[in-house]
Amino acid sequence: MKLRLRQIRVGIYLLGLVLISGWIGWNIGRNSVIDRASVLVDRTKPQSKAKINLDLFWEVWDKLEQSYLIKEDLKPQEMVWGAISGMTSALGDPYTVFLPPKENKATKEELNGLFEGIGIELGFKDKILAVIAPLAGTPAEAAGIRAGDYILRLKDEAKGIDRDTDGLSLPEAVEIIRGPKGSPIILTILREGEPEPKEVEIVRDSIVIKSVELVWTGKNQDIALVKLSRFGGQTEKEWNEAVNQILAKKQQVKGIILDLRNNPGGYLQGAVHFGGEFLRKGQVVVQQENSQGKIETYSVLKDGRLLSQKLIVLINSGSASSSEILAGALRDYQRAKIIGEKSFGKGTIQEALDLGGGAGLHITTAKWLLPKGQWVNETKGIVPDIEVKADKNTDKDVQLMRAIEELEK
Repeated sequence: MKLRLRQIRVGIYLLGLVLISGWIGWNIGRNSVIDRASVLVDRTKPQSKAKINLDLFWEVWDKLEQSYLIKEDLKPQEMVWGAISGMTSALGDPYTVFLPPKENKATKEELNGLFEGIGIELGFKDKILAVIAPLAGTPAEAAGIRAGDYILRLKDEAKGIDRDTDGLSLPEAVEIIRGPKGSPIILTILREGEPEPKEVEIVRDSIVIKSVELVWTGKNQDIALVKLSRFGGQTEKEWNEAVNQILAKKQQVKGIILDLRNNPGGYLQGAVHFGGEFLRKGQVVVQQENSQGKIETYSVLKDGRLLSQKLIVLINSGSASSSEILAGALRDYQRAKIIGEKSFGKGTIQEALDLGGGAGLHITTAKWLLPKGQWVNETKGIVPDIEVKADKNTDKDVQLMRAIEELEK
């Protein structure tokens, strides 16, 4: 695997090295066109790739340089990025993607909880661009965007964009939806159960989101409601702060509600760490199976600090990836009761690589299995122990109310 990843890196670097920026002018006469190459290219194949025929690639490149109408749009670096994106798209996996520098930077900013946009996590549902979750307190949530909404079209007049989302990669969609604070974007969405799509205009804002929020609830304010919105770079620090507050009131705490609704996932290590807070030493949180069938297990290293606390976990269709690992592990050991709606069903692991020039590459390297061997891609999500559908006709949080009721029995 290491060799393969190294080869990918080297291949991209070599392709970048052969490009020399700078345009060579052209003259257009009445009856003839004189075209010259916009870049000087070393087309010698690396020895390790000698069996790959790239003649068609260079034939298309040459034809574009010779015949394309708008010469200033022939930007070599962006053409190379586009070609690499096509390589990953050919795999048919929406989570294996090449990220040009700007998109790679934006992805990292979002995971760390600071960016400008509308505040939604994106994914694919039935191969259609969809909202995994609107983030709490963001313009998207205020505009009524819901988990599971299909996004059919994007319109941004300032960017000169008005296009269907069919064929867009995840990074391309993120790049369009992101934008400066105060600028508008129009999403055409289709919601399950509704006959027609509708346009929703949303004004972008600065999005600063804590990944962990602790609120005391229940009749006597003795139930700890821990809202975990993602598994990002600052999550462990914020989590430890919340756990310390719970432990300080340990004798008075009736139970914990771990709210994973609309949590789209993030770092795998976070799910393992937080699962370990509620489980015993040696218990497996998740298993990782690679393309050769080799299985690696991630187990709890010591008894969890919250092992004795009663626990309810809330999930919905916006709970994906690492949040499904956490909920599923707690369910498999009967450590928690799961309440809410069926989760999203994303059971693969991506390795995030930084490449030359600030670009990035996310590669699906494995699938993850719950302790009892379930792969959520096959079951299309985790089914809760107690199904409670969100009531969209009221402001009451009926799922949270049921969780409180269970702990106060």
